[in-house]
Amino acid sequence: MAAGRVDSEGRKSNRSESQNEMDQEDYEEEEPDFSDPEDFIDDISDEDLLPDIFKNKPNETDGIDSVVIVDNVPQVGPERLEKLRNVITKIFSKFGKIKSDFYPVDEKNVTKGYCFVEFSSPLHAQEAVKVADGYKLDKQHTFAVNLFSDFEKYEKVPDEIEPPEPKPYQDPGNLMYWLQNKECQDMFSVIYEGGEKTCIYLNTTEPSVVEERARWTETYVRWSPNGTYLATLHLKGIALWGGVKFSQIMRFSHPGVQLIDFSPCERYLITFSPVQEPRDESESIIIWDIRTGLKKRGFFCENQSTWPIFKWNADGKYFARMGPDAISVYETPSFGLLEKKSIKIQGVRDFTWSPTDNMIAYWTSEHEHTPARVVLIEIPSRKELCVRNLFNVADCKMHWQKAGDYLCVKVDRYFKAKKTDETDQIKYSGIHYNFELFRVREKLIPVDKVETKDQVMAFAWEPTGSRFAFIHQDAPKINVTVYKMKPDGKVELLKTLEKRVANHLFWSPTGQFLVLAGLRSMNGVLEFIDTTDMTIMNQTEHFMATDVEWDPTGRYVISAVSWWGHKVDNAFWIWSFQGNLLHKQPMDRFCQLLWRPRPPTLLSEKKIKEVKKNLKKYSGIFDVEDSQKKKTASKELLEKRQQLLDEFEEYRKQKVEEFNKTRDIRIEMRDGVDTDELDSHEENFEEETIEFLVKVEEIIVEE
Repeated sequence: MAAGRVDSEGRKSNRSESQNEMDQEDYEEEEPDFSDPEDFIDDISDEDLLPDIFKNKPNETDGIDSVVIVDNVPQVGPERLEKLRNVITKIFSKFGKIKSDFYPVDEKNVTKGYCFVEFSSPLHAQEAVKVADGYKLDKQHTFAVNLFSDFEKYEKVPDEIEPPEPKPYQDPGNLMYWLQNKECQDMFSVIYEGGEKTCIYLNTTEPSVVEERARWTETYVRWSPNGTYLATLHLKGIALWGGVKFSQIMRFSHPGVQLIDFSPCERYLITFSPVQEPRDESESIIIWDIRTGLKKRGFFCENQSTWPIFKWNADGKYFARMGPDAISVYETPSFGLLEKKSIKIQGVRDFTWSPTDNMIAYWTSEHEHTPARVVLIEIPSRKELCVRNLFNVADCKMHWQKAGDYLCVKVDRYFKAKKTDETDQIKYSGIHYNFELFRVREKLIPVDKVETKDQVMAFAWEPTGSRFAFIHQDAPKINVTVYKMKPDGKVELLKTLEKRVANHLFWSPTGQFLVLAGLRSMNGVLEFIDTTDMTIMNQTEHFMATDVEWDPTGRYVISAVSWWGHKVDNAFWIWSFQGNLLHKQPMDRFCQLLWRPRPPTLLSEKKIKEVKKNLKKYSGIFDVEDSQKKKTASKELLEKRQQLLDEFEEYRKQKVEEFNKTRDIRIEMRDGVDTDELDSHEENFEEETIEFLVKVEEIIVEE
């Protein structure tokens, strides 16, 4: 008798063991085979299967990026090791917190001439390498500093180097082609439709379009200092354009870029972005090589409130930034700190480069018993050329004349009151203003002084001359005063224009002519002045104007109402240097207008004087050319108007034909009534008289 089986619930099963074995064999035969075929190739990596996990996979070099190796350290015994450690710690603690250090020793317990320094962050280690490499400890010891992780990289350098294949040369075309214009007509860029469109115009009798593109930039555009490149800003970085067709010359990847600046030589570009990730904080500011597109160096920046943070000298050889009690000067093309150290200046508040020479002007605030100072120093020697002590200073603003001949320092001073008997402290009441005028080209750099009690609203030097003008307010009266620097050490008052409506002043790039402007809240009042004899050439208005721009040649002025500053009446107007209105250009949501700069002239000063002397000889030729241009312009204008009229007549003809073709459809849709003819015949009208009450009068009749 076959033995029965009991299931999990205690029920007896009558299935035999042989039947169970047969079922098990059937199950095994039906089970699918999950193994890979013999010719299968597994081409999926673990990183592709588990990207989230492998993203956080530690690297072999993690933990050593914060370590630097300092070579050429003095070799000392145990008795002097502590002193050496203190010296090294003092030098390298400037770059960040030091976690540990290690000094290897030989059999005699003498250091081997190098040490390891570990920082709390890789950024601190990178800064130590940049600054301390080449640091001169004494005559016999100059540090060589490298990252510990670099040694592994150098070990993997192959013995035989394969030179990289050169990229094929792409000819960008003639980047200076617009300078060959025979009429010397300038270009300007315009952003309108709220930033949707960007257009390049040529300043002809009626500005003509050179290039127009939609969404060319996402914020604004900027020309390079000599007008070679047009820079556009995008979410992912910067693009440079140039040539006849404004083709793309170079791209620079810097996500979230907001601000840019060019070096005067157009060799380098500085970009700023505040949205970098924490590990890339050192690259919120990046300096690029424009020709190669390579990043030259990155810098950390907390904010852009004082843009440009880096200021360039005249030829682009040096650039500098201000830090706490120091000015750091860097040199190109190495982009290293000049002489491996900053210029220590206690209480430095601001600095500026001479526009022509390797010279820095800076000012320091008062500190305890030390007065405020304005100092001119030479770079790279750091020699002080001139020092001016100032007292009771509230603030200073420095203004260089474009030719570098003069420096004006506008000083805001406190009125000094007497000491009080109770507190024995000096109290100040009110502020007065004066200008410290440095004659930079003269021996020992003498300084003149001009004082005013009125509040100074604006100041500007004549770019190519020795005159300067400033707007000052004796509430509610606004005056404009013009001075001239005389060679005999005197400052001559030319004239004070009283009761003006102005808050900005703009000199012509070639000097002599001055535009006073009352922008924004002053309703766009414009005044054109010839400072040779202080003649007022014209007084006019561009209502609610927000901007005024001279063209590079000093022949034309543009006033504009920007959509960024005022939401209606957006337009730009073109004026002659004498204040004659030449052209009005209303534009939908007009935003920005920038003239294309010109490079410095190749003519010598002697040749320029010769041209000015013989200007009357050329004026006759120019008058004939201008007359021909007017005739040509009038002919072109008539032809343009006739073309517009012909286009309208053609359009009207097409619409009339279309209207006639659809007549039967209209009658059918209107129940057989020809509504086109209703208003054409008098019999279709019915005369109806309507009476309505106009007025009620009560008349009282006395009996």
